[in-house]
Amino acid sequence: MALAPIDKDVRLDQLTLDPYPIYRRMRAETPVVRVESANRTFLTKAAYTKRVKDDPDLFSSDDPHTPMQRAFNAHTLMRKDGDEHRRERMAMQKAYTPKVIKSNWAQVYRDITATYLDRLKRGEAVDLYKEICGPVSARILIHVLGLDGATDEQMMRWSQNLIDGAGNFGWDPEPFVVTDRANAEMDAHIEACAARHKAEPNDSALSLMVNAADPIPWSQIAANIKIAIGGGINEPRDAMATIIYGLLTNPDQLEEVRRQEAWGAAFEEGVRWVAPIQASSRLVMEDTEIGGYDIPKGDVVMTIQASANRDEELFEDGESFQVFRPKNLHQAFGSGPHHCAGAHIARRTVGEIMIPALFERFPDMTLPDPSAVMWRGFGFRGPINLPVVLN
Repeated sequence: MALAPIDKDVRLDQLTLDPYPIYRRMRAETPVVRVESANRTFLTKAAYTKRVKDDPDLFSSDDPHTPMQRAFNAHTLMRKDGDEHRRERMAMQKAYTPKVIKSNWAQVYRDITATYLDRLKRGEAVDLYKEICGPVSARILIHVLGLDGATDEQMMRWSQNLIDGAGNFGWDPEPFVVTDRANAEMDAHIEACAARHKAEPNDSALSLMVNAADPIPWSQIAANIKIAIGGGINEPRDAMATIIYGLLTNPDQLEEVRRQEAWGAAFEEGVRWVAPIQASSRLVMEDTEIGGYDIPKGDVVMTIQASANRDEELFEDGESFQVFRPKNLHQAFGSGPHHCAGAHIARRTVGEIMIPALFERFPDMTLPDPSAVMWRGFGFRGPINLPVVLN
């Protein structure tokens, strides 16, 4: 066998603007390919991405070449495996369980959504990305994590700063200047909230961690709260915006979703169609092979969920938004030990609460110019605006 071919032409800015034609070509011609601009071996077929995610012994999350550690100024649970990863993940997992969400938080989520929708008026032209998708996701996350006192604007800025830094695969120094500033602000706020939670415990993630009988180190508590800030806003925000776009540009599907109350199916199709987390890195621990190519120890492979979720072997016409697919075996939340811890929260908040409430409040909402919606992101992707008319 030989090493995978090298692609010297694909640039990160192309993948940021419109990656899907590139991934479609890669799936057909070079499903295992070394992309020079990213300094990683891309895996674009669903079978390959799942195999890597399901085998943490061979494909480790502890990639020393990722910009994530520099962006967060910490070694977070996202870059750990085995018992160390498990202990840190379980330290905050109780806050994300279906039971706790249903009993403690579901009504809070409904009330938050209603409050933000109350600010909008019928007949107005608004940017839902700016007015609803981002702020509601931020406000809900403040409650989940226990970051009382943070503003929506702070949370959204911190999240975007971290995401931009973690996706800075070109190692441009400027995004890290921004993340250093955001880290200092977050550290101060997390510490202040932790002191309050020690005095008055609750079921938020931060409170559970600082009040645990055998707590993980403070450095990891803070680091993993930041991980939740980074992913806990952009994922539901981008999923919500994508689903709204998909439904408004496919009115026949929207009508059937309403008739069947199939909001959950719309959620799953939205995150398949445009995966909020598009790509993930793994460090190869031993010489192996993928797709007939040698993958040497020390290589860094990148699972391209964005491509796997449109793989022709699993999805008929995967490029299109189709809520009522017979099967939707997407990998938007990953698989294996690093399956997204917030998947249930996203399904509950976006799929069961936020999207239905929006369309109930504004049943004749329109997207006058779909071409005006701009999509961005290589590592993380979604619309960055969503101009609608509320009716």
